[in-house]
Amino acid sequence: MSSAAAVPRPDTSGAGPISNLKLSDGNEIPVLGYGLGTANFKRGNKAAFNQQIVDNTVMAIKNGYYHLDGAEAYGNEEELGAAIQAAGVARSKLFVTTKTSCRAGESVETAFARSLDKLGLEYVDLYLIHNPFWADADAAPEVHQRKWAEVEAIKASGRARSIGVSNYLVSHLEAILAAAPRHPPVVNQVEYHPYLQHDVDGDAGLLDYCRRHGIAVEAYAPLAAITRAAPGPCDAVYDRLARKYGVPASDVALRWCIDQGIVALTTSSSAERLQGVLARLPTFTLAPDEIREIADAGRLKHYRGFWTAKFAADDRR
Repeated sequence: MSSAAAVPRPDTSGAGPISNLKLSDGNEIPVLGYGLGTANFKRGNKAAFNQQIVDNTVMAIKNGYYHLDGAEAYGNEEELGAAIQAAGVARSKLFVTTKTSCRAGESVETAFARSLDKLGLEYVDLYLIHNPFWADADAAPEVHQRKWAEVEAIKASGRARSIGVSNYLVSHLEAILAAAPRHPPVVNQVEYHPYLQHDVDGDAGLLDYCRRHGIAVEAYAPLAAITRAAPGPCDAVYDRLARKYGVPASDVALRWCIDQGIVALTTSSSAERLQGVLARLPTFTLAPDEIREIADAGRLKHYRGFWTAKFAADDRR
């Protein structure tokens, strides 16, 4: 896809208080999603069915969280599938994501078929390669291109409406796009918050590259500056804006992503919190200077919460 590709932008014409983002393949993704990782990540015996994960997810769906972000690595695809069945919401209203870990010696088709069976679904709305680290750091571009071709075959089969990647850097995306694939990635899901903006010395970096190539950015851990990396230079800005808009600081953090056209993932086992987020987020937007103020404060600190073994401590990419 060339740099002239359409930049994904929020589409607020649809029904409901939370808008959708139109992807470059024409499909739409809700800008707020419920994550099955972190708190819902299955630890210990992954073969044991976990009813609490089902209950948490049913609660989220019944409270209006129709964008559900899963992965085979989370160990809870069976629970996600059970929750979808139990919630009683029409499949057409849901946006379901899962991801492949690209296990050594296993085809993407094998991994996808297993995920679909566990989910109990005929298709997913978004299928992602979970990370690029299945390949050696010095792997030739053709290695990534062959793997991507396998993902393209899943889309061609109609069993994944959209396809993309997660945790990919510019170099990994360049490797895929160099082959001019028929179906390029339309999403890159990455850890994103003010302390990890994936830029270097003010350069727009990864986000700019994705936008220029029609790849929507999806943020996991968007609340990290509050939940994982506090105290920090964003605290005062978040608090001041929270008072201004009469919302919790966490809502400001989510709005900071959404108002940049970035899809935000969150999670909670509290119905009250999930209801509150959906009720409050439509009531305010951040002004451009407020978005910049948070970004500038965030660049005064660096924090990465995930995949730390793959990056140097000061690597902001």
